[in-house]
Amino acid sequence: MKTHTIYTVLAKGFMLLSAFSLAYVALLAIKSPQAVMDLVQVKLGNNDALSSIRGVYGGVGITLVIAILYLTFFCLQQGVQFITLFWGSYASSRLITILADGALGDFGNTWFMIESIFCFVGIALIIFGRRVINFQHG
Repeated sequence: MKTHTIYTVLAKGFMLLSAFSLAYVALLAIKSPQAVMDLVQVKLGNNDALSSIRGVYGGVGITLVIAILYLTFFCLQQGVQFITLFWGSYASSRLITILADGALGDFGNTWFMIESIFCFVGIALIIFGRRVINFQHG
């Protein structure tokens, strides 16, 4: 029982940290799409560009946050699997960029490390969660 509680606290903490980080960017994108793009030194030159960033980083980001919160409180194991895939996909995309286009800048390298660490934390939680479940049922 104690191991299950530890897993639950760690997994929910990981999910909530992920949701918070995505919510920050999503809300920033809704308020100021240019502020998001300033992080990577890209100027948005027209309303279509503003709308696209507001929609993708803002609207889709909020949708992801809502899904992550739902999974956190109602389907925790599936949520950890989802968020692990999410962070792994982000890290993989940056790795593809490195291989196809060359080195990243400071922003990209920082986030590549964060996303990779989050992916590995998620993998560790998936493994730990399976052991907890097998222990309880075994």
